[in-house]
Order: sequence, then structure tokens, then C-alpha cells
Amino acid sequence: MTNYHTHSNYCDGKAPLREMVDFAYTHGFTDLGISGHAPVPFDNTFAIPADRYLNYCREVRALQQEYVGRMNISLGLEIDYIPGIQEDFAPLVELGGLDYTIGSIHLIPSPFTSDELWFIDGSKQEVYDEGLQRCFGGDIRAGVRAYFHQQNAMLERNRPTILGHPDKIAMHNRGRYFAEDEPWYRALALETIHLAKELGTICEINTRGIYKGRHPDYYPGKWLIEEMKQLRIPVIVSTDAHAPEDLLRTEGAPEYLRLIGYPRDLVLARL
Repeated sequence: MTNYHTHSNYCDGKAPLREMVDFAYTHGFTDLGISGHAPVPFDNTFAIPADRYLNYCREVRALQQEYVGRMNISLGLEIDYIPGIQEDFAPLVELGGLDYTIGSIHLIPSPFTSDELWFIDGSKQEVYDEGLQRCFGGDIRAGVRAYFHQQNAMLERNRPTILGHPDKIAMHNRGRYFAEDEPWYRALALETIHLAKELGTICEINTRGIYKGRHPDYYPGKWLIEEMKQLRIPVIVSTDAHAPEDLLRTEGAPEYLRLIGYPRDLVLARL
């Protein structure tokens, strides 16, 4: 078993790194990637504080050495790309000597003001709704378009190892603002995965929305996974674990990939 999208209490996870690592080992994992939320240059409750970043890197490296020969541990980071605020991944990668990165979009700047961000993640649907109104005047097409264009810019500029939850913009939608089979929406999502293919980026199959009861499908959704299969895009299943028990919540993703005939050589067990 493997997982490369793993958080701890260095950021918004619920357990210390050692608990996450020990749980993985005792449950038969061969590879574990640690990928805390990267520091961001504003007050927040979800990211590794900038003054704790090197401590995070040192602790992962110490656990890596401790587990040599028993389980492979990789040092990673889930980095937010936020235009005008955090655009270049290289400084964090170089400072921490990272093994890999996950590039993700959680915050989308308003096109109208310089200091407003639409937070599309989290547990509260009302935060999504309020942000859409505040930042995009309720124009869902403009907001969704900004999300996918921001994701594309991140891929081109930073070439992350893994593209995190590629269509998470749909999580709090819940069929209220748009349907995922609408041509305008599918065109935007397909543009992103075609770019991922062109750049050789791994796309994760993220299961967190299902086991948290926030979304009925994987990120990306099954229709997009089918498109990715046709494009032969490499994928890796991740649970986006924030607690030790989350590491086991694959929600049938490996079995689903086998069922639809996703090429075995493209379903990655390790980076």
C-alpha cells in the first residue's frame, strides 16, 4: 500500500507525523509521502507556519532514516498557486530539498479587487457560496473558468510532480450552480488534463471527498478519469489523509481503475 498525499498537525492534519508514519507501517504500507500544506504569506489556519517549515522537513528526514529498509518515506509539500501572492514553487522546494510536490488550487483571487480570495475547499458550503458572491458577483462560469485557468498557469510555471484534486471546484457545487456534463465545464476540465498530458504531470485520484461525505465522486470525477485513460495520463491514488485512519480510505479507487481497464503501467504505486 502507498499514499503520497498525507498531512499532519504541522498544518491542518489531526495527528503528529510519527503517528501518521507508524500507522502506515503497522498497516502494511511500503511507501508513504508526507505532503503538508506549504506556508503561505498571510494569516491562516491550514498551512505549515513559515517558521516551522524547516522543522517539518527535518522531522520527515529523521523518520525517513529511521524507517530505512522497512518503509520508504518521501518528503513532499502540497503547494498552493495563488496569482499575485504565491506563484513560484522553487524557493520552497530548494529550501526544503523536497522529493516531490503536489500542486493544488484552494484559493482563487477575485478579478475585481486585489485582496479578496475565494476559498473553494473546507467543510462549509456557505463559505464557498459567500466567496463566489464576494469575489465573482455570483458568476459561477467566471469563477470556474478562473479556477481552471489558474490550475493551467500553475502547471506551466511550476511543473509539480502531481496535480492535486484536479476538479475540486465541483465539491461544494453539489449540482446547484452547474452540471458536470455541461459543455462549457467539460471544455475547461479537458483543457487542464490535456495540458497535464503534454507536461508529463501525474494526476492524483483523490478520495477524500467521498469518505468525508462532501462529494459523491473522486477528484477528478469518473467521466474525467475515462478521458485521462484515453490520453494515457499516469495516475496515483491518494486519500488526502488528515488523520491516521484516513490513510486506508481508498474508497474502491484501485478496484475502479482496474474495472475500467486503466493501463496498469500508468497506475503508479510509487513516484
